[in-house]
Amino acid sequence: MKNKTIWSILVLAGFGLADSIYLFIFKLSNNTAMCLGNGGCATVNASRYSELYGIPVSLLGVFANLAIIIILLLEIRNIITEDSSNLLVFGVSLVGILFSAYLTYIEYFVIFAVCPFCVASAIIMTVIFIISSFRLVQNLNR
Repeated sequence: MKNKTIWSILVLAGFGLADSIYLFIFKLSNNTAMCLGNGGCATVNASRYSELYGIPVSLLGVFANLAIIIILLLEIRNIITEDSSNLLVFGVSLVGILFSAYLTYIEYFVIFAVCPFCVASAIIMTVIFIISSFRLVQNLNR
């Protein structure tokens, strides 16, 4: 079961990394052709909420997903303990889900535009959080 949860999170974080890189490229290039659907990506990308202290929010997503991947790879190679890995992945995903919830609120109730790639990122981080919570509880119960 341990390997299934690790690999599930790794795959999800890989998708999250790809999504965040896509959004980061979109932010840098401002290429509206990259925006799918109703054009919400362009609206969200142009908003003041797309950056935090001058750092694109998508770059924060890149770092978060990379951190999760690195932590799990270090656990697989027995460089860090399973206990440490569980807590670190849980912590990163908790911050990620809280920040994603805030950004989703901003999209729906402040900007009134929805970026499907941002929603995908939030969903991925939510699933990572759920699996990491399961891993943490399972680890505490052994």
